Amino acid sequence: MTDHDLLLWGATGYTGRLVADYLALHAPPDLRWAIGGRDRDRLEGVRAGLGRDVEVVVGDALDRASIDGVVRRTRVVVSTVGPYARYGTPLVEACVEHGVDYCDITGEPHWIRSNIDRLHDRAVDSGARIVHCCGFDSVPSDLGVWMLHDHLGRTHGRRLAAARLYVMKMRGGFSGGTIASMLGLMEQAGRDRSIRRVLADPYSLNPEGERRGPDGREQRGARFDEQLGRWTAPFLMAGINTRVVRRSNALLDYPYGRDFRYDEAMVARGRMHARTIGLGLAAMTLGGVIGPTRWLMRRFLPAPGEGPTPEEREAGFFEIKLLGTSDGDDPLEVTGTVRGDGDPGYRETSKMLAESALCLARDGVSARGGILTPASCMGQPLLERLRAAGMTFDTAPRACC
Repeated sequence: MTDHDLLLWGATGYTGRLVADYLALHAPPDLRWAIGGRDRDRLEGVRAGLGRDVEVVVGDALDRASIDGVVRRTRVVVSTVGPYARYGTPLVEACVEHGVDYCDITGEPHWIRSNIDRLHDRAVDSGARIVHCCGFDSVPSDLGVWMLHDHLGRTHGRRLAAARLYVMKMRGGFSGGTIASMLGLMEQAGRDRSIRRVLADPYSLNPEGERRGPDGREQRGARFDEQLGRWTAPFLMAGINTRVVRRSNALLDYPYGRDFRYDEAMVARGRMHARTIGLGLAAMTLGGVIGPTRWLMRRFLPAPGEGPTPEEREAGFFEIKLLGTSDGDDPLEVTGTVRGDGDPGYRETSKMLAESALCLARDGVSARGGILTPASCMGQPLLERLRAAGMTFDTAPRACC
């Protein structure tokens, strides 16, 4: 018998503290959980503010022997320690070896691809469910698409053949940890062609031998969307979200079909606004690749451990609309809405990650081991958890937008 049902690794970081606070308020009273990291004094400070008698576990995530001893003692590990490509690999490897479930909030496609290529088969054998992207990227996208498909199947006996996600409204900030992950990814991509190939391939996270399909690269500039009747711009997180959705389709044995099409965009106020967003994202990407500009960004943007204030987190929100089309000679159209009433990257992400961990620990999900996705591993149980936690996941027949 393990010592803990759940271990929160990285509890002293900006997002880790938010997840710890959420678990302290919402975890079942009988859940045996612990907080972990490298610094006992800082961990004790976090525990003192929780009002819960949780155990403190100390270890070094880059020392495999140290982390093995930690992982053996728990059923589920939830990690907030990024950049994951730099700090996360030994922890995932240990979970795979010991058959321990794991979830995180990475948005680093090249690291996920490395884990798929090296560890998926071993995780299948050990039974470890390794679930990346359990935050704003990519739970709303992955569960939103799964919700559309489930609705069409239950109400009309149809499958989902195509879907497009639109970020209608969003307010939120960036933490230093998120910025460090983004800049680290840009730096690695700038010097490693293989990483650039992974980032450019729309099917890079699909299983080996199944990395092809009808979708191309993500939207880059301003575009008038005929289906929505609005100007749209590129969405920063589409590069990870779309790949997670496609991997879910593949892991679930293509319930949406092998010809399924999917993309994402951000709705703009007009043509000039869309162009401004597109140019801003392009400039940020280029600046992150160039060394001197990247140094300036690191100097003037929030540092690791910093992020939005409590008031800013409460004032944040997001609203996402999904438009889906069924298969068949007379396709049906369906609309989905996903909404959160807090900063998407922090308040709502900490909720999504904590509920994902609780789902793995308590809901008896039947998925087999492997490098999985939120929809392919937890599907409806996680959807219901997030609804109960205050997020909106709704479907309706297509109506005017």
